[in-house]
Order: sequence, then C-alpha cells, then structure tokens
Amino acid sequence: MISYTNFIYLALLPPLLAPIFIFIFKNNQNLRDSVGLIGSLISFYATINITNDIMNGGSPTLYLFNIFSDLSLSFKVTPLGAVFGLLCSGLWILAAIYSIGYMRGNNEKNQTRFYIFYSLSIFGALCVAWSSNLLVLFIFYEFLTFATYPLVVHKETEESIKASRLYLGILVGSSLMLFLPAIIWVWYSVGTLNFVDGGILNNTFNPAYAPILLFLFVFGIGKAALMPLHWWLPAAMVAPTPVSALLHAVAVVKAGVFSILMVICYIFGPEFMNTSGSGKFLIWASTITLFLSSVIAIRKNDIKARLAYSTVSQLSYIILGGAIATNYSLIASVSNIMMHGVGKITLFFCAGAIYVSTKITKITDLNGIGHKMPLTFIAFSIGALSIIGIPPLGGSWSKFYLLLGAAQSELTIIIIILAISTLLNTYYLLDPVFRAFFMDKNESVKSVKHPLTVYPALCSAFLVILLFFYIDPLLQLVNLIIY
Repeated sequence: MISYTNFIYLALLPPLLAPIFIFIFKNNQNLRDSVGLIGSLISFYATINITNDIMNGGSPTLYLFNIFSDLSLSFKVTPLGAVFGLLCSGLWILAAIYSIGYMRGNNEKNQTRFYIFYSLSIFGALCVAWSSNLLVLFIFYEFLTFATYPLVVHKETEESIKASRLYLGILVGSSLMLFLPAIIWVWYSVGTLNFVDGGILNNTFNPAYAPILLFLFVFGIGKAALMPLHWWLPAAMVAPTPVSALLHAVAVVKAGVFSILMVICYIFGPEFMNTSGSGKFLIWASTITLFLSSVIAIRKNDIKARLAYSTVSQLSYIILGGAIATNYSLIASVSNIMMHGVGKITLFFCAGAIYVSTKITKITDLNGIGHKMPLTFIAFSIGALSIIGIPPLGGSWSKFYLLLGAAQSELTIIIIILAISTLLNTYYLLDPVFRAFFMDKNESVKSVKHPLTVYPALCSAFLVILLFFYIDPLLQLVNLIIY
C-alpha cells in the first residue's frame, strides 16, 4: 500500500524527471512525445489518491528538510491545493496529446526544448499547489516564471523576444519588489509563514496595516494579472497555442490567483479579511479589471488576443470572490479555478486547431468556416457558454455563487457590473461562433484535418458539461476550506 507521502512523490517526480527522458529520446519523435503523456497519467493517478485522502479528512505531507526555526522546505496538501493539483495534473493529460498534434501539424522548431520546459512548468505548478508555507510557494512561483520563459520566447522572433522580456520583467519585478517584502513582513510580525486553517494574522497583526499588506501580496503576485500589471499576459500570446493554454488554463495565471486565495484563506483568514476591512480596495480593483478587460476584449480581432483579455477578466472574478470573503463568494472563487481552467483550455485548444488547419488568426476571417470544422466550433461554443455562465455547463455554478456572495454582502453595484460584464462576455465569446456558423461561407479557406488538435478540445468540452452535474466532490473540497 502506497503511503500518501509517497503519492506526493509519485505526482511530482514524473514532470520533474520527464525532461531527462525527453532529451534521451530526442531523436525518436514518437518515444519523445509519449513521455509527457505517460508522466501526466502517473501524476494524475497520484493526485486523485491525494485528493481522496483530503476528502476523508487526511492531510498528506512531504517533509524534505528544515531551513531554520519553524520554516521548512516541505509540501502539505490543503483542500485548495487539492483543487489546483487536480486541475494541473488532469489537464496535463489533454495538453500532452494536444501538443503533439499542434507541434507536428504546425512543423514547429525546437520541439524537444518545448516539451522539456512544458513538463518543468507542470512540476512548478504542482509544487506551488502543495506548498506548506509562503516561502516554499514563493520559491516555486519564481521557478514557474523561469520555466515558462523559454516557452514564451519559443519562436525566437523579434516579437517573441520582446514579449518574453516584458513577461520576465513584470513577473520577476513585481514578485521581488512587492511579494517578497510582504512575506518578510509576515515573518517578522507573526514569526511563521505556515499555511494554517483560518489564517495566522488574526490577533497577531495590526488590522490598520492589513490593507497595505494585502496590497503588497495582490500586486506582488503579478501572475494574477490585475490591472495595471496585466500587460505580460496579452504580450505572451506570441507563443505557440499549447503555451497559451498552459499560461491561461493550467499553470501560470492559475498559480497567480491560487496564490492570492492561499494568502486570503490561510494567511489572512476570511474572518480577519472582514474585520480588518482589508479586502475593500481589492473588491474594486478586481471589479474594474474584469469590466475594462471585457471592454478591451471586444475590440480585439486576433483570436488569441481576445481570449487573453477574456482571461484577465475571468481571473478577476476569482479574485473578487476572495476579496468579498463570504462563504458563497469563496465557493465561487475556488470552483472557478477549476471551471475557468477547463473552459479556457477548450477555447485555446480550438484556437490552435483553427490555426493549424487553416492558418487563420483573425476573428473576421472565420466567416462561414464552421461547416469545415464543425467539431472544433461545437467545442468552442461549449467552452464559451461555460465561461459566460450558462447552465447546464460548469461555469454557471461559479457565476451563480459569486452573485450570491455579492448579494450576501449587499454589494448591489457589484451585481450590476457583473451583469454588464456577462453581457460583454456573451458578445465577444459568441461572435466567433456566430461568424463560423451563420455568416456566408468563405470558400477560399482550405482546411487540413489534424485530429490530435480536435479530440482534446472535445474531451475538455465534455468535461465542462460533466462538471455541472458532478459538482458535489468539488463543493466538498471547498467546504473543507471555509468551514
């Protein structure tokens, strides 16, 4: 019988060791490309077992070594970490299959390097998910930044080099100038950095300084893409589409909002958030971001650029729920990590499938091509409707609970803004679908089928539907966080 400590090893080692075998098999394309898929299956199996232990009241822990005093390099899976871990390891399976179809179909260069750093990025994301304290989270937050940098600069064009510098500059700069000082402040004020149920600041930290500390955390965690630190995200769209899917759905931005939720739930604690009033500025910062990014998304004609600003908006929904810090809003935030991740990876899978098959990147060029790629646009429709919040799709649950949370806090103006933003989401996400299925056919567009870019999108679209009907396990994990 494998212990739950060993399950953590079993989940973390495949993405860490896979790069070695990818390099060894670099001259055998089939063996090389199968390494990631095999590793993802092993990692997902281990993650499911870890999550089952959490749901049964366990607390899987992996201790490596003590750094000093009450600070160790260790992993402890929280219910919130279990949600993020499931997302990372589960979607890695689909991303591994999709990447094969995309990279081969698009004849991308440097494929071995791509797969090496893709795998390391998953490793970094899982380490962030299961960090036992703020220092470990910070270490692997930075590791994730540097592991994804070669993916952003993959094409090595002037545009990608410029974008990758912006990516590195904003993420590293914000974390060193704001995130790290916030961690040091907590250490000197409280004497510990460990994640604890209910938080560690209540009765130990001056409430008057709580908004300043939260400001440092929120804007120091640049991966959450709150305005005005969101520029790196649209710029990074120069990378191959599997990288975009990794950035938006699986690892990077989810590591950002996850880290903020970890700070809210296990450092501040919902009670201290409310009594100190520290979340008030964050409510408005996230609301402004979700609204403005929706307006900008409408104006973008590039498919990936529109999806990028959609991500900026949807991340703010997650942060908003954490800032409101009621039971319902926290359910919305945690569930939306999963719902948005699955819905958004579906959209990026479809965008990549469109590009590989037709070389189309502009929304205005999609007119009438739905009859040539019906499965792709059906999957796109499902992912889009879920993110908009239409039942019976998974994303409707998180929107529903967020509205309940806002109502619970009597934030009427926030409810109105959320309604307007949802209307904007409807327009910019369904516009490509309408063009593809209902505009005059563009007979000049020729399509080449690449099944490995279509089937993962259909699988993730099916998962979007499944999450609506089987929400209970996710809610059980969320309840372990808030009660």
